[in-house]
Amino acid sequence: MAEFFLEIFSEEIPARMQAAAAASLEGICAQVLRPLSPANMAVYYGPRRIALSATVAAQVPASAVSERGPRVSAPEQALAGFLRKHGATKEELTQEGDFWVLNKSTPAQQAAGFIAATLSEALAKLPWPKSMRWGASGDFTWVRPLRGVVCLLDGAVIPFTLGPVTSGNETWGHRVHGPGPFAVSSVAVWEEKLREHCVIARQDERREKIATGLAGLAAAENLSVMPDDGLLDEVTGLVEWPVPLLGRIDDAFMELPPEVRELSMKINQKYFALRDAGGKPAARFAFVANLEADDGGAAIIAGNERVLRARLADARHFWALDIKTPLNELLPKLEKITFHAKLGTQRQRAERIGELAQLLALKIAASAGSADLPQGSDVANLAYWAGRLCKADLVTGMVGEFPELQGIMGGYYAARIPHPFAGIIGQAIRTHYQPKGPSDDVPTGTIAIAVALADKLDTLREFFRIGEKPTGSGDPYALRRCALGVIRVILEKGLRLPLLPLLGGNDELFGFIIERLRVKLRGEGKRFDILDAVLAAGTDDDLVRLMKRVDALGAMLGTEDGKNLLAAYKRAANILKITEKDYAVDSVGHLSVSDGSVTVLAVDEENPPLTVDQNFLQEQEEKGLYNELMSRTFSFDDDLQNERYETLMINFAALRPTIDVFFDKVTVNDPKPELRLNRLRLLAHFVDVVNQVADFTRIEG
Repeated sequence: MAEFFLEIFSEEIPARMQAAAAASLEGICAQVLRPLSPANMAVYYGPRRIALSATVAAQVPASAVSERGPRVSAPEQALAGFLRKHGATKEELTQEGDFWVLNKSTPAQQAAGFIAATLSEALAKLPWPKSMRWGASGDFTWVRPLRGVVCLLDGAVIPFTLGPVTSGNETWGHRVHGPGPFAVSSVAVWEEKLREHCVIARQDERREKIATGLAGLAAAENLSVMPDDGLLDEVTGLVEWPVPLLGRIDDAFMELPPEVRELSMKINQKYFALRDAGGKPAARFAFVANLEADDGGAAIIAGNERVLRARLADARHFWALDIKTPLNELLPKLEKITFHAKLGTQRQRAERIGELAQLLALKIAASAGSADLPQGSDVANLAYWAGRLCKADLVTGMVGEFPELQGIMGGYYAARIPHPFAGIIGQAIRTHYQPKGPSDDVPTGTIAIAVALADKLDTLREFFRIGEKPTGSGDPYALRRCALGVIRVILEKGLRLPLLPLLGGNDELFGFIIERLRVKLRGEGKRFDILDAVLAAGTDDDLVRLMKRVDALGAMLGTEDGKNLLAAYKRAANILKITEKDYAVDSVGHLSVSDGSVTVLAVDEENPPLTVDQNFLQEQEEKGLYNELMSRTFSFDDDLQNERYETLMINFAALRPTIDVFFDKVTVNDPKPELRLNRLRLLAHFVDVVNQVADFTRIEG
């Protein structure tokens, strides 16, 4: 096996594009090099380069193709497609009867020649979210101006052209600490010489150096770095030779809400926020330089502190302007902001959310209590005002500058309004967008929960009402995330809320939410087939009760009794499906029998057509199953009614020995029609009892 190495060197690649570009490079090379059986692939990426190493065979083995093509009379397009598929010309075809036939032998080809002939065209198609036209002709596109390509096979250059650049064996190090080109002969030499020229090639090594370096500097001052994996990944893609440093924030800016400071630092400057030993915001910030300064970074730190002062001064200006106007006085301005052309203004939306939050707060308080609220507070009024005001910060200067702070700033501004429970209203507004993602917490407190649910339910109801629903991968209004938020709030807070009335009775929307519940269960590695089975037994729009049933059934199916009961149920259901005509009843109560005879049973209230007739129970085992089902019917119903699902499942599992013995000892397909029909009815009764809990036919296994 030979070592293949490729590096594509350019001007600065945006950090957010690097990992995807490296993955695309790996995919392209895996496809191109497939005839060479590539192995041990590794990718590298950074601010100015993406690279790949692999081991490949020394040559493409010889091959022979003998394949019949289209008919001689076939259209030219069919023939062209066949030739294109096999990389052949018409001159290589022979005519055999009515068909063209390709007999082609390809000799072995050295890896270097094969790569040189095939790689360039594939690399030119590497996708970028945004790219520039480059080169003398202006028809070559790349993310940034391309400067060089290294392509080696066991140290020897594989020559080819990519846009305006011809491959070679030279690359470049750090702009300041390691300028000028230098030659490389392998991936190991490449890494070593890059390090000598102040470039760390491996992205995971740069990331670790940044994380440990920042943590060490912070710890030396009894501080800690606020965790932010996204920012850490981005900074890793911005520097080739990371040098962590700490700067200071002027005390005057510590009066700003910490989210304002930290977002400004992160978005504009890529700085890390710090916390003191008590977990409070520290008047320091951390950042990463891309070079080692002779003065230990003093000038770099001073420059960054100066830039941050200007940024935070702007934020303080917006804060000072915003707090001059109470949040409730901003409501009229929402009338000038269109939420959606078919759904009216943000003011109309806020009114809907307020009314729905009021209803939800009363329901939550009635079912779970409102012990989190101060004595004397009006639950309905608080929820109504919090809902009405939750979008008011959209017209503030701070949210205009930092849209990511919507809701958060509303919480700060609401806490300043003249209201005895302004803090509760503010907290509800602050958290009403939560949960924003799988790692985000759900809101806490009656009012906060009510407003968060109202916001999400209103969004779902209104967009479904006008027919704006997610399609395929498209979800422009984030309705899937909205539905998942509703599910998480209800389940994690144990809210007993019938969902269908809150959805306006929209069955399609309820189905959409249930589908998101399936996705959630699948993502957690849980069995969503059990959810389908429970729902098939009857729609349940109380998600808490629904999941209790799912969990209890899942636990039962994890036992031997549960597995065997499932097998017995499926056996019974299959028998009934095969013989369904045998126990069908016509309008006058006759039982039609498959052999053509007819048995007539009395039709009265005590013995309706499809009930089991005890007079035809002959075997002890069928009598045992009948008695077991009849004796447990009341307890099954009572357990279901009172949500004793664990007890219900224990009782269900207890049926296992009786149904096993029935199948072991009793011949269902008895020659006597009346016995056969009665036993089919007994199995139907067993299936019906089980179906009260779940449709076991939907359960896998």
